[in-house]
Amino acid sequence: MATVAQWIEGARIRTLPNAIAPVLAGTGAAAGVDGFDPMIAVLALLVSLLLIIGVNFANDYSDGIRGTDDDRVGPFRLVGSGSVKPTAVRTAAWACFGLAAVAGLGVLVLSGQWWMLAVGALCIAGAWYYTGGKRPYGYAGLGELAVFVFFGLVAVLGTMYVQAGMISGSGIGVAVGIGSLSSAVLVANNLRDIPSDRVTGKRTLAVLLGDRDTRTLYVALTLVPFLITVLIGLRNSWALLGFLALPTLIVPLRAVAGGAQGRALIPALRDTGFAMLAWSIITGLALALG
Repeated sequence: MATVAQWIEGARIRTLPNAIAPVLAGTGAAAGVDGFDPMIAVLALLVSLLLIIGVNFANDYSDGIRGTDDDRVGPFRLVGSGSVKPTAVRTAAWACFGLAAVAGLGVLVLSGQWWMLAVGALCIAGAWYYTGGKRPYGYAGLGELAVFVFFGLVAVLGTMYVQAGMISGSGIGVAVGIGSLSSAVLVANNLRDIPSDRVTGKRTLAVLLGDRDTRTLYVALTLVPFLITVLIGLRNSWALLGFLALPTLIVPLRAVAGGAQGRALIPALRDTGFAMLAWSIITGLALALG
């Protein structure tokens, strides 16, 4: 039987910045056009947190029953370690998806944007079929694209839209920046797992690109938000404060560009997530003030 601490570790708390950052950025963008709604913002954050915990449990379940977590370099897994029955982890995943749906309905009631019910259903389907089903798209090199779309474009712009009823150019820019950093987190994760994924047949983008090009992709993705900072800063000088988040990327960039392997890459995931959170807070505040 897994302990409470192991269940918490299985939820992959280190990934929560990927859920928090887009909601903060989207809320800042909404405030910038006088559309801030605190209740909707809180519910949107709850939806995002439940979805990412749900997808983490879903990945644990799907990877575990396929055997791709049997020889892991990364953190503890519930199913792969044999600590929890697969059905229990699957139930936990769908419980999170269900709660996310309830919170999402609250957002729709308050905003009146009922057409976004389809967006919510698509998000849940995307979370499950990332590694679930007969042909998971995460095993076909599409994981980073999905993260960019769901935890970048959809999460940021959806948060802005349900509060403000509109989408701005700055909001789109911030969505691209958050999506790039969120994808970079997954790139670092899959870079670490290239050797084991090749053995198990998991064709991630990192496996398809190879070690060197995956490292180049990581560097490029982490620099995108600061290009966005410059572009937004041309109209809103407060946004230039986003460069204050750049030092938080020095350590992970050194690790990835310097050729770190295996467990030495685990801190890069955490630090990239923190950098994303810092950039989202600063840029979101800049948009609100601007």
